[in-house]
Amino acid sequence: MTRSIAVLSDTHGVLPCLDAVLREPDVEAADLVVVTGDLAAGPQPTQVLDRLLELGDRVVLVRGNADRDLVTVARGGQLPEGTPAVDLWAAGRLTDAHVDLLDGLRHPVTVALEGVGDVLFCHGTPRDDDEVVLVDTRPAQWARVLAEVPDTVRVVCCGHTHMPFARLVDRRWVVNSGSIGMPYGSSGAPWTLLDAYGVHLRTTAIDPDRVARSVVEQSEFPDVAQWVEDYVLSAPSDLDALRAFAHRDGRVETWDRP
Repeated sequence: MTRSIAVLSDTHGVLPCLDAVLREPDVEAADLVVVTGDLAAGPQPTQVLDRLLELGDRVVLVRGNADRDLVTVARGGQLPEGTPAVDLWAAGRLTDAHVDLLDGLRHPVTVALEGVGDVLFCHGTPRDDDEVVLVDTRPAQWARVLAEVPDTVRVVCCGHTHMPFARLVDRRWVVNSGSIGMPYGSSGAPWTLLDAYGVHLRTTAIDPDRVARSVVEQSEFPDVAQWVEDYVLSAPSDLDALRAFAHRDGRVETWDRP
């Protein structure tokens, strides 16, 4: 039986942030490391995938919407206008083995955690890897999103929106561990530890300037300097991100700043 799980999400091809979290003592000691999607769509796609694979049987990788997109592009398909340039570039860097890996990822994935019960890991929601739920999503929408989740599942871990939260939804914990590679509203790299004692939201301190230099030096993405400026050195706040995502979580009214 699994006794502890380190939950990471949305690594988005940023190796120094991933490495910083993997060096955390509680991550090193965890029985499992589960990454809830959007693994490689970023400036260091192959490096991040290879580092995760080094964890061997300790790692469980869950499919995200960006993982599907990379497979589509790598195999000659087209994505909608507005797809980030870094995603299109990253798809071209993947080997056949990387593409096969991403294509074979499951969504969702359920793991039994000692002292807790079943934990379901997904990217957007259990029913759709691109669906948006937020910390303030309305109860009626949560009921629809979780309608098919078995009662044995006591914790649902999601990603996708890059903002960490933990909240109760009808006696069940729903957790978003945030994004390691593109955190919104966080001063570090957020992740979560699950064990019999509860849900523990954690943040690993990072030096944005050092991360930015490392990514620029090690990535061949042509616009990497602008990418790190946008997502490492001046990342969006949580309020900016909530406002951008609000229209996608089923609510009728618009969300505005208080």
